[in-house]
Amino acid sequence: MIFDTNVYLSRWPFRRLPNDETPALIKKLKQNQISQGFAGSFDGLLHKDIRSVNQRLSDDCKSFGSGTLIPIGSINLNLPNWEADVIACHEELAMPGLRLHPNYHQYQLSDDKVNKLFAMASERKLFIQIAMRMEDDRTHHPLMRIPDVKFEALPDLMKQHDQLQVTILNGMKSLRGAKLTSLTENPNLTVEIAMLEGVGGIEKLMKQVPYQQILFGSYAPFFYLESSLNKLKESNLGMEIEQQIIWQNARERFFVTDS
Repeated sequence: MIFDTNVYLSRWPFRRLPNDETPALIKKLKQNQISQGFAGSFDGLLHKDIRSVNQRLSDDCKSFGSGTLIPIGSINLNLPNWEADVIACHEELAMPGLRLHPNYHQYQLSDDKVNKLFAMASERKLFIQIAMRMEDDRTHHPLMRIPDVKFEALPDLMKQHDQLQVTILNGMKSLRGAKLTSLTENPNLTVEIAMLEGVGGIEKLMKQVPYQQILFGSYAPFFYLESSLNKLKESNLGMEIEQQIIWQNARERFFVTDS
């Protein structure tokens, strides 16, 4: 069994992607031994009606996912009454976590609103996913050049909310060295492998990050699912560590149940 922590539904705003229809994507996941996964919505990047975005996401996961995909709500802290969206994700849609895109929504993690969101999430036992980037900066639309999220404020923020689980998505292309180490000193901080590059990449990552803090993520359908699966084959992990990365770490941290 493999648990995929980084899946998206709906349409990428700037081009069509293979398998961007939910039934086709779920078929692809199942064909490649993905038993379950966390799904956000591409609509959460630019749409202003976040409540409808999250409702559609929940409906799609229920209608097509048959338990395969677990919806993770988008929150835009620069929209009015965002707190109500958090409450709706938790109480109405029974979502276990929230997915943030601070760079697309134009705020920094040092903003007071982020601290308030973390407090709400911690109180409600929700986890947080933060997408560092959505695509390589060389392929950005010329009118939409979006910088990477800056994480300098995250370690202190997590110390204030020491029970909160936080995962960085799409961070392993540029988040390395001391910047990565300072983040993963907190055992509640996890990273996933979708943008990890290089042969034996997971083995190299484990020299900086304990394997208990590494999760499987594919970033499907933006990336080919096989890319992340090949990362497992390229690294000599051993069965025990591989099982931790592809399933156990997510199960233990996010209360995922065996399907």
